[in-house]
Amino acid sequence: MRRLIAVALAVVLLVAGCTRNSDGAADVQVGGDPGASPTLRFRAPLTVTEPSSTVVWAGTGSALVEGKPVLIDYWLENAETGAVVAESYTTSPKPYLLTKESLGTDLFAALRGQRVGARIVEVSPASAARGMTFPTVIVMDVLATRAEGDPVPARPGMPIVTLAADGAPTITPTTTTPPTDLTVVPLIKGTGDQVPTGAEVTIQYTEVDWATGAVVDSTWSTGLPVSFSLAGLGAWSQGLVEQTVGSQVMVVVPPSFGLGGPAGSELQSATLVFVVDILAATKPTAPVSPPVTIAPSTAPSSSPTS
Repeated sequence: MRRLIAVALAVVLLVAGCTRNSDGAADVQVGGDPGASPTLRFRAPLTVTEPSSTVVWAGTGSALVEGKPVLIDYWLENAETGAVVAESYTTSPKPYLLTKESLGTDLFAALRGQRVGARIVEVSPASAARGMTFPTVIVMDVLATRAEGDPVPARPGMPIVTLAADGAPTITPTTTTPPTDLTVVPLIKGTGDQVPTGAEVTIQYTEVDWATGAVVDSTWSTGLPVSFSLAGLGAWSQGLVEQTVGSQVMVVVPPSFGLGGPAGSELQSATLVFVVDILAATKPTAPVSPPVTIAPSTAPSSSPTS
Protein backbone atom coordinates (compact mmCIF):
# COMPACT_ATOMS: atom_id res chain seq x y z
CA MET A 1 0.00 0.00 0.00
CA ARG A 2 2.95 2.37 0.42
CA ARG A 3 2.80 3.18 -3.32
CA LEU A 4 -0.78 4.30 -2.94
CA ILE A 5 -0.32 6.11 0.33
CA ALA A 6 2.55 8.49 -0.11
CA VAL A 7 1.79 12.10 0.45
CA ALA A 8 -0.46 15.15 0.36
CA LEU A 9 -1.42 18.78 -0.06
CA ALA A 10 -2.61 20.76 2.96
CA VAL A 11 -6.35 20.41 3.40
CA VAL A 12 -9.49 21.92 4.86
CA LEU A 13 -10.66 19.60 7.65
CA LEU A 14 -14.31 19.47 8.60
CA VAL A 15 -13.50 18.36 12.13
CA ALA A 16 -10.55 20.67 12.69
CA GLY A 17 -11.82 23.94 11.32
CA CYS A 18 -11.34 25.46 7.88
CA THR A 19 -7.90 26.37 6.67
CA ARG A 20 -6.47 26.64 3.18
CA ASN A 21 -3.20 25.34 1.84
CA SER A 22 -0.59 27.93 0.94
CA ASP A 23 -1.36 28.02 -2.78
CA GLY A 24 -5.15 27.57 -2.43
CA ALA A 25 -5.09 24.49 -4.67
CA ALA A 26 -6.95 21.95 -2.53
CA ASP A 27 -9.94 21.93 -0.23
CA VAL A 28 -10.85 18.63 1.43
CA GLN A 29 -13.39 18.06 4.20
CA VAL A 30 -13.10 14.95 6.36
CA GLY A 31 -16.04 13.68 8.41
CA GLY A 32 -16.95 10.52 10.26
CA ASP A 33 -16.60 9.22 13.81
CA PRO A 34 -13.56 7.47 15.29
CA GLY A 35 -13.57 3.81 14.34
CA ALA A 36 -15.95 4.35 11.41
CA SER A 37 -15.30 4.81 7.72
CA PRO A 38 -14.50 8.46 6.97
CA THR A 39 -16.41 10.66 4.54
CA LEU A 40 -14.50 12.94 2.16
CA ARG A 41 -15.78 16.05 0.42
CA PHE A 42 -13.78 17.96 -2.15
CA ARG A 43 -14.37 19.61 -5.52
CA ALA A 44 -13.20 17.19 -8.21
CA PRO A 45 -10.96 17.27 -10.07
CA LEU A 46 -8.65 18.26 -7.23
CA THR A 47 -5.48 20.02 -8.33
CA VAL A 48 -2.52 18.52 -6.47
CA THR A 49 1.01 19.75 -7.10
CA GLU A 50 2.91 18.79 -3.96
CA PRO A 51 2.51 16.18 -1.21
CA SER A 52 1.74 16.94 2.44
CA SER A 53 -0.23 15.54 5.38
CA THR A 54 -2.46 16.98 8.08
CA VAL A 55 -3.69 15.54 11.40
CA VAL A 56 -7.49 15.50 11.50
CA TRP A 57 -7.40 14.74 15.21
CA ALA A 58 -4.58 13.67 17.51
CA GLY A 59 -4.55 10.27 19.17
CA THR A 60 -4.75 9.82 22.92
CA GLY A 61 -3.45 6.25 23.12
CA SER A 62 0.06 4.84 23.20
CA ALA A 63 2.76 6.72 21.31
CA LEU A 64 4.01 5.08 18.11
CA VAL A 65 7.57 3.80 18.39
CA GLU A 66 9.99 3.93 15.48
CA GLY A 67 10.84 0.44 14.26
CA LYS A 68 7.80 -1.10 15.98
CA PRO A 69 4.46 -2.13 14.45
CA VAL A 70 1.83 0.38 13.39
CA LEU A 71 -1.69 -0.72 12.44
CA ILE A 72 -3.85 1.46 10.21
CA ASP A 73 -7.28 1.54 8.64
CA TYR A 74 -7.31 3.54 5.41
CA TRP A 75 -9.69 5.06 2.86
CA LEU A 76 -8.22 6.02 -0.54
CA GLU A 77 -9.98 8.07 -3.22
CA ASN A 78 -9.06 9.26 -6.70
CA ALA A 79 -8.63 13.03 -6.34
CA GLU A 80 -9.66 13.59 -9.96
CA THR A 81 -13.01 11.76 -9.80
CA GLY A 82 -13.79 11.19 -6.10
CA ALA A 83 -14.07 7.44 -6.74
CA VAL A 84 -13.01 5.07 -3.97
CA VAL A 85 -9.87 3.22 -5.03
CA ALA A 86 -9.26 1.01 -1.99
CA GLU A 87 -10.18 0.80 1.69
CA SER A 88 -9.71 -1.49 4.68
CA TYR A 89 -12.75 -0.73 6.87
CA THR A 90 -14.82 -3.60 5.42
CA THR A 91 -11.92 -6.09 5.56
CA SER A 92 -8.96 -5.72 7.92
CA PRO A 93 -6.55 -2.96 8.99
CA LYS A 94 -3.04 -3.25 7.62
CA PRO A 95 0.13 -3.69 9.71
CA TYR A 96 3.50 -2.14 8.94
CA LEU A 97 6.71 -1.43 10.77
CA LEU A 98 7.20 2.25 11.54
CA THR A 99 10.21 2.55 9.25
CA LYS A 100 10.95 4.36 6.00
CA GLU A 101 11.59 0.99 4.35
CA SER A 102 8.13 -0.33 5.24
CA LEU A 103 6.07 2.82 4.78
CA GLY A 104 8.00 5.07 2.44
CA THR A 105 9.50 8.43 3.39
CA ASP A 106 6.33 10.56 3.36
CA LEU A 107 4.04 8.19 5.23
CA PHE A 108 6.76 7.46 7.77
CA ALA A 109 7.08 11.19 8.39
CA ALA A 110 3.31 11.57 8.71
CA LEU A 111 3.00 8.78 11.30
CA ARG A 112 6.16 9.36 13.32
CA GLY A 113 5.35 11.05 16.62
CA GLN A 114 1.64 10.19 16.43
CA ARG A 115 -0.41 8.24 18.98
CA VAL A 116 -2.95 5.45 18.70
CA GLY A 117 -6.33 6.97 17.86
CA ALA A 118 -5.00 9.63 15.48
CA ARG A 119 -6.69 10.30 12.14
CA ILE A 120 -4.43 11.65 9.40
CA VAL A 121 -5.27 12.83 5.89
CA GLU A 122 -2.84 12.95 2.99
CA VAL A 123 -3.19 14.20 -0.58
CA SER A 124 -0.69 13.04 -3.18
CA PRO A 125 -0.01 14.08 -6.77
CA ALA A 126 0.13 11.49 -9.53
CA SER A 127 3.47 9.75 -9.78
CA ALA A 128 4.67 7.27 -12.39
CA ALA A 129 7.37 6.16 -9.96
CA ARG A 130 4.67 5.06 -7.50
CA GLY A 131 2.53 3.54 -10.24
CA MET A 132 -0.24 6.10 -9.68
CA THR A 133 -1.58 7.83 -12.76
CA PHE A 134 -3.91 10.12 -10.78
CA PRO A 135 -3.66 12.20 -7.59
CA THR A 136 -5.04 10.59 -4.43
CA VAL A 137 -6.64 11.55 -1.12
CA ILE A 138 -6.22 9.10 1.74
CA VAL A 139 -7.46 9.09 5.33
CA MET A 140 -5.70 6.84 7.87
CA ASP A 141 -6.82 5.83 11.37
CA VAL A 142 -4.06 4.60 13.72
CA LEU A 143 -5.14 1.51 15.69
CA ALA A 144 -3.62 -0.19 18.73
CA THR A 145 -1.17 -3.07 18.23
CA ARG A 146 -1.74 -4.53 21.72
CA ALA A 147 -4.67 -5.12 24.05
CA GLU A 148 -5.85 -2.03 25.91
CA GLY A 149 -8.34 -2.26 28.76
CA ASP A 150 -8.80 -3.27 32.37
CA PRO A 151 -6.79 -6.25 33.76
CA VAL A 152 -8.86 -9.26 34.83
CA PRO A 153 -7.79 -11.21 37.97
CA ALA A 154 -5.82 -14.38 37.19
CA ARG A 155 -7.69 -17.68 37.32
CA PRO A 156 -6.14 -20.30 39.64
CA GLY A 157 -4.55 -23.28 37.92
CA MET A 158 -3.91 -21.45 34.66
CA PRO A 159 -0.49 -20.52 33.24
CA ILE A 160 0.82 -17.14 34.40
CA VAL A 161 1.10 -14.35 31.80
CA THR A 162 3.48 -11.42 32.18
CA LEU A 163 3.79 -8.62 29.64
CA ALA A 164 6.86 -6.85 28.29
CA ALA A 165 6.88 -3.09 27.83
CA ASP A 166 5.66 -3.47 24.25
CA GLY A 167 2.88 -5.88 25.26
CA ALA A 168 4.56 -9.14 24.23
CA PRO A 169 3.46 -11.92 26.62
CA THR A 170 5.61 -14.44 28.44
CA ILE A 171 3.64 -17.54 29.48
CA THR A 172 4.90 -19.49 32.50
CA PRO A 173 3.61 -23.08 32.62
CA THR A 174 1.76 -24.59 35.56
CA THR A 175 2.03 -28.05 37.10
CA THR A 176 -1.77 -28.47 37.20
CA THR A 177 -3.59 -30.89 34.91
CA PRO A 178 -4.75 -29.16 31.72
CA PRO A 179 -8.50 -28.87 31.02
CA THR A 180 -10.01 -31.41 28.66
CA ASP A 181 -12.40 -28.87 27.11
CA LEU A 182 -11.52 -25.69 25.25
CA THR A 183 -11.17 -23.01 27.92
CA VAL A 184 -11.20 -19.24 27.51
CA VAL A 185 -9.69 -17.09 30.25
CA PRO A 186 -10.05 -13.27 29.99
CA LEU A 187 -6.85 -11.41 30.87
CA ILE A 188 -7.61 -7.83 29.77
CA LYS A 189 -11.13 -6.56 29.11
CA GLY A 190 -11.30 -4.25 26.11
CA THR A 191 -14.01 -1.69 25.47
CA GLY A 192 -14.61 -2.31 21.76
CA ASP A 193 -17.43 -4.11 19.99
CA GLN A 194 -17.95 -7.83 20.39
CA VAL A 195 -16.39 -10.13 17.82
CA PRO A 196 -19.25 -11.44 15.62
CA THR A 197 -19.53 -14.96 14.25
CA GLY A 198 -17.49 -15.40 11.07
CA ALA A 199 -15.62 -12.15 11.68
CA GLU A 200 -12.41 -11.11 10.02
CA VAL A 201 -10.12 -10.58 13.02
CA THR A 202 -6.76 -8.89 13.45
CA ILE A 203 -4.73 -10.22 16.36
CA GLN A 204 -1.36 -10.58 18.05
CA TYR A 205 -0.78 -13.97 19.66
CA THR A 206 1.74 -16.26 21.33
CA GLU A 207 1.27 -20.04 21.37
CA VAL A 208 3.00 -22.34 23.87
CA ASP A 209 2.93 -25.97 24.97
CA TRP A 210 0.98 -26.28 28.25
CA ALA A 211 3.40 -28.87 29.66
CA THR A 212 6.71 -27.18 28.91
CA GLY A 213 5.94 -23.53 28.19
CA ALA A 214 7.97 -23.83 24.99
CA VAL A 215 6.95 -21.23 22.41
CA VAL A 216 5.39 -22.88 19.36
CA ASP A 217 4.54 -19.73 17.40
CA SER A 218 4.21 -15.99 17.97
CA THR A 219 3.41 -12.88 15.97
CA TRP A 220 5.49 -10.92 18.45
CA SER A 221 8.64 -12.51 17.04
CA THR A 222 7.97 -10.88 13.67
CA GLY A 223 6.39 -7.79 15.21
CA LEU A 224 3.35 -7.68 12.92
CA PRO A 225 -0.28 -8.60 13.72
CA VAL A 226 -2.10 -11.04 11.44
CA SER A 227 -5.64 -11.03 10.03
CA PHE A 228 -7.85 -13.96 9.06
CA SER A 229 -11.48 -15.09 8.98
CA LEU A 230 -12.93 -17.08 11.88
CA ALA A 231 -15.40 -18.79 9.56
CA GLY A 232 -14.98 -22.54 9.91
CA LEU A 233 -12.13 -22.28 12.44
CA GLY A 234 -13.56 -24.15 15.40
CA ALA A 235 -11.11 -23.45 18.21
CA TRP A 236 -10.40 -19.88 17.15
CA SER A 237 -14.07 -19.13 16.65
CA GLN A 238 -15.06 -20.62 20.01
CA GLY A 239 -12.28 -18.74 21.74
CA LEU A 240 -12.76 -15.29 20.21
CA VAL A 241 -16.41 -14.85 19.19
CA GLU A 242 -18.27 -12.52 21.61
CA GLN A 243 -15.03 -11.27 23.14
CA THR A 244 -14.57 -7.50 22.86
CA VAL A 245 -12.05 -5.76 20.64
CA GLY A 246 -9.15 -4.49 22.74
CA SER A 247 -9.26 -7.57 24.96
CA GLN A 248 -6.54 -10.09 25.70
CA VAL A 249 -7.66 -13.67 26.27
CA MET A 250 -5.97 -16.98 27.01
CA VAL A 251 -7.39 -19.83 24.93
CA VAL A 252 -6.44 -23.31 26.14
CA VAL A 253 -6.94 -25.85 23.35
CA PRO A 254 -6.94 -29.60 24.11
CA PRO A 255 -5.38 -32.06 21.62
CA SER A 256 -8.84 -33.17 20.42
CA PHE A 257 -8.95 -30.03 18.24
CA GLY A 258 -5.91 -31.21 16.29
CA LEU A 259 -3.97 -27.97 16.43
CA GLY A 260 -0.74 -29.77 17.26
CA GLY A 261 -0.46 -31.11 13.75
CA PRO A 262 -0.95 -34.41 11.90
CA ALA A 263 -0.26 -37.90 13.27
CA GLY A 264 3.34 -38.23 14.31
CA SER A 265 3.73 -34.52 15.01
CA GLU A 266 5.68 -33.71 18.15
CA LEU A 267 2.74 -31.67 19.44
CA GLN A 268 -0.04 -34.00 18.30
CA SER A 269 -1.03 -34.88 21.88
CA ALA A 270 -0.17 -31.49 23.39
CA THR A 271 -2.53 -29.06 25.06
CA LEU A 272 -1.78 -25.67 23.53
CA VAL A 273 -2.08 -22.28 25.19
CA PHE A 274 -2.72 -19.15 23.11
CA VAL A 275 -2.54 -15.64 24.53
CA VAL A 276 -4.40 -13.46 22.02
CA ASP A 277 -4.67 -9.67 21.76
CA ILE A 278 -7.83 -8.82 19.76
CA LEU A 279 -7.06 -5.66 17.79
CA ALA A 280 -9.91 -5.46 15.28
CA ALA A 281 -12.89 -7.45 14.05
CA THR A 282 -15.04 -6.87 10.98
CA LYS A 283 -17.86 -9.03 9.67
CA PRO A 284 -16.92 -9.18 6.01
CA THR A 285 -19.16 -7.51 3.46
CA ALA A 286 -18.50 -6.87 -0.20
CA PRO A 287 -15.53 -4.47 -0.15
CA VAL A 288 -15.61 -1.32 -2.23
CA SER A 289 -12.53 -2.61 -4.04
CA PRO A 290 -9.78 -5.16 -3.35
CA PRO A 291 -7.71 -3.95 -0.39
CA VAL A 292 -4.14 -2.93 -1.09
CA THR A 293 -1.39 -4.29 1.14
CA ILE A 294 2.36 -4.75 1.32
CA ALA A 295 2.54 -7.83 3.50
CA PRO A 296 -0.38 -10.27 3.15
CA SER A 297 -2.15 -11.19 6.38
CA THR A 298 -2.60 -14.90 7.07
CA ALA A 299 -4.08 -17.11 9.73
CA PRO A 300 -1.71 -18.49 12.39
CA SER A 301 0.24 -21.50 11.16
CA SER A 302 -1.51 -23.81 13.59
CA SER A 303 -5.07 -22.70 12.79
CA PRO A 304 -7.61 -25.53 13.03
CA THR A 305 -9.31 -26.85 9.94
CA SER A 306 -12.71 -27.19 11.57
